Amino acid sequence: MSTPNQNDPATFEIVKNSLYKIAEEMRVVLAKTAYSPILKSAGDYSCGVFDRAGDMVAQGPDLPIHLGSMPDAVRAVVQAFGDDVHEGDVFIHNDPYFGGSHLPDVNVVRPAFHGEVLLGFTCLRAHWPDVGSATPGSYGAVTEIYGEGLRLPPVRLYDKGVLNEALEAVILANVRTPDERKGDLGSQLAATLRAAERLKTLADRYGAERLVEYMADVMNYSDRLMRAALSKLPDGEGYFEDFCDGDGIPDHPDGSDAPFWVRMRVKKFGDRITVDFAGTDAQVAGPMNAPLSVSASGVFCGLKTAIDPNSLIPPNSGCWRAIEVTAPKGTVVNVEFPAPVVYANHEMSHRTADMVMGALAEFMPDQVMACSQGTSAVLTLGGLDPRNGRRYVSYETVKGGFGARPNKDGINVVASGISNTMNTPVEVLEMAFPVRVERYEIEPNSGGAGKFRGGAGARRTWRMLDGADATGALCMERMTSPPFGLAGGAPGIPATVTVTTPDGATRSLPSKGAFAAPGGSVVDMVTPGSGGFGAVSGRDPAAIGLDLLDGYVTPDAATKAYGAADPAALLKQAKHEDMP
Repeated sequence: MSTPNQNDPATFEIVKNSLYKIAEEMRVVLAKTAYSPILKSAGDYSCGVFDRAGDMVAQGPDLPIHLGSMPDAVRAVVQAFGDDVHEGDVFIHNDPYFGGSHLPDVNVVRPAFHGEVLLGFTCLRAHWPDVGSATPGSYGAVTEIYGEGLRLPPVRLYDKGVLNEALEAVILANVRTPDERKGDLGSQLAATLRAAERLKTLADRYGAERLVEYMADVMNYSDRLMRAALSKLPDGEGYFEDFCDGDGIPDHPDGSDAPFWVRMRVKKFGDRITVDFAGTDAQVAGPMNAPLSVSASGVFCGLKTAIDPNSLIPPNSGCWRAIEVTAPKGTVVNVEFPAPVVYANHEMSHRTADMVMGALAEFMPDQVMACSQGTSAVLTLGGLDPRNGRRYVSYETVKGGFGARPNKDGINVVASGISNTMNTPVEVLEMAFPVRVERYEIEPNSGGAGKFRGGAGARRTWRMLDGADATGALCMERMTSPPFGLAGGAPGIPATVTVTTPDGATRSLPSKGAFAAPGGSVVDMVTPGSGGFGAVSGRDPAAIGLDLLDGYVTPDAATKAYGAADPAALLKQAKHEDMP
C-alpha cells in the first residue's frame, strides 16, 4: 500500500485539483476546435495527464472505457522512445497491439518539460470517424487487423517543434475525409499543448521535481482510498458468464453468426480484488477480440461504479493497483496479433463492465446495478454527398437504457456503462451529412420490469436523401442476448435494426457488418432497454401509474409484465397526482 510523503496537505489538494482541471481544460479546447460531429458534439474522446512512466495521474470527465487502456498507450511511447524525448516533440499512434484500443481511436501524446526536466505527458485519445479500410467509418467485418484501416505504431509526428510532413501526408492519404481529419488532429495538438503549458505553470509555482512528487502523491491518494473502500465491503467470490451475439463473420450455411461466451470470476479479500477470465472462449475470426487492457477498462469501470458509487476516488492509475485482471492469451478478452479488434473496443468493454455487476451481485447485492444497454449501438454511413459532391462519413453511437439500481429505476436513453458520450444533435447531423432523422423517441416497454424498472431504450430512424447512395455499417450487441436483470428483475428488450430500400423491401440487419443503403433508404433502430432490479411484485403501483402517464409502459405491458389488474385506474390516479 502506498504511503503519503511529507508534502503540505493543503498544497496537495490544490495541485491535485489543478491536475484534474488541466485534463478538463483539454476537453474544452478540443470541443471548441474539433471538426467532426462525433468529437465536437458527441464528445467521443478522453484527455489525460500522465507521469514520466506513462501512468495516468488525472483524466477529464470523459469516457470510462479509456481508464485502463490510455496508460498503456502512453507507456508504449515511453517504451519506444525512452530518453529520446524533447521539448516540442509530439507522438501519434493507434495500434491496439501497442497500447491502443482500436484503430479509430487515435492517441496524440505530448511530453511536458520545465527547462530540461521532463514533467510527464499529456495525451488526448479521439475517435476519428474514418481511418481507411474497405468500409466508410472503418467498421467492416474483417478477419485480420490489416483490413481495419491505417495502423500507426508509436511514431514521432513533431520533432522538436518541426512537423513530419511526410508522415502527415501518409495519414491524410489513407482516410476518406482528409480535411476533417486534419482539423481534428489540429484540435488534438492544440489541446495537448494547452495542457503541457498548464503543467509548466504549475512547475513554475511549485518547482519541477516537487510537482513530479505531487503527481505521484495523487495516484497514491487514489490507491489508499480504493483500498479503504474495499476494506469496508464484504469479502466473497462471484461467478458470471454471458454470451455475445457474434463476431460479424457468418458461421453457418444460412449466413447466421454463432455466439461465443465470456466467463468471469471475481474474488474480493481484504483490500484487494481479482478478476479472472479463465474459461472464456478463444479469439474469434471477426473484430470482437479485445486486447487485455480494453477488457480491463470495462472491469475497472464496473468495479469503480460498484465500490465508489459517489465517485469520491479520483480516477487514475493508482485506483487500479488493488485490482488484478487476468485472462488466458488467445481468448476474446486477451487477443493475440493479428486478430481484428474494432468492434471489441466498446462492445467487449461494455460486456465486461456489466458482467462485473453480475458477479458482484453474489456477495455485494446492494452495490450493483442491472445490466445496461450493453452496446454502443454504432451506425456508420458514408458515400458522396449530392449536395456538394464531397465524400462524407457519419459515425453515431445511439443511446439506450441505463440499468436499474437497488433503490431506483434505471435511466432512459443515455450513454451507459463504459460510455459517456452525448447525443449528436439532429440539426448538426442533418447539416453535416445527407440524411434526415425522422424519429428519435423513447421506446415503450423496453426497460426490464422489476421492483425498479430498467431504463428504456430508443427508436431512431434515418432516411438517406434522394441520390445519396450510402454504404452503412452496424456494430451492435444485445440483439440476441438481452440485457439481464438482477435480484429477480426482468431483462430489457433486445435491439433490432431494419433497412427499407426504395423499392419498399424491408429486411432485418445482422448485428455487425456493412450493408448497402441506396438513396431514399430508411434505417430503423431500436436500442436495448436495460434490466430491472428486484422482484416485479415489489413495484409500487403508483410507480406503474407514472410509467403509464409518461408512456414508458403501455397498458397491455402493465398487465402482462406487472400484473396490473386495472391500468386505467393507475393512470387516472397518476394524472390526478400530477396536477398542480
